[in-house]
Amino acid sequence: MLIKTKEDIAAIREGGHLLANIVEELSQEVRPGISTWEIDDLAETKIRAVGGVPAFKGYRGSPKDTPFPGTICASIDNEVVHGIPRKDRILKEGDLFKLDIGMRYKERYTDMARTFSVGKVSREAQKLLDVTRESLEVGVQTIRHGSTVRQYARAVQQYVESFGYGVVRDLVGHGVGHEVHEAPQIPNTIDARTPDFTFQKDMVIALEPMVNIGTWRVDLARDGWTFETSDHSLSAHFENTYAVLAKGVEQLTKA
Repeated sequence: MLIKTKEDIAAIREGGHLLANIVEELSQEVRPGISTWEIDDLAETKIRAVGGVPAFKGYRGSPKDTPFPGTICASIDNEVVHGIPRKDRILKEGDLFKLDIGMRYKERYTDMARTFSVGKVSREAQKLLDVTRESLEVGVQTIRHGSTVRQYARAVQQYVESFGYGVVRDLVGHGVGHEVHEAPQIPNTIDARTPDFTFQKDMVIALEPMVNIGTWRVDLARDGWTFETSDHSLSAHFENTYAVLAKGVEQLTKA
């Protein structure tokens, strides 16, 4: 169901507020020496403490998929998204750490992601982080009732490519609310295949540019979940859940 009721949006807003607060708390734990498993364990504890359920844990993209084992997707450096939290994945000084997290709360879903610098990072890494965050802000500014996916995608792609970076094309944003992944798909690049879908008031969407320093191309790792940059370059990722308004959007994953 693309259009959400007032009750839907109120519940998603409440869940999004709680989830954003949890991410803010988790950000204080991001430091050299901590494992991604420890952050994942803490994330699940915090989600359940507020009455939520991890949206990603046990998730299958298709019936043939192995269920995702974590509460968060924990991706480092050249890992773009969907990294599996592990006890032997230890954050170190200079890493870019991507934390993607979803929650079911009052039977509605929210989804968000942040890229964190671990200690002091290189200028190159910090610039990538900043440009990725800014590209989401640029894209969001195009969205309102009656605007199109192509307008959003064009804005994100043009901004990112002006810095010489690559926008991941094989992974996209999406609708969210009754499920963690709903229609429509919302790409961050534009080509002949990009749908000219029109946003409508009271749609709820998750927008998430994924940006690589090098090529836009990605490969799926042996674990069947983690996407990595094909050229092993750094990648960054930001995501928020939004409600479409008559003029603009409301960020629902807001602390």
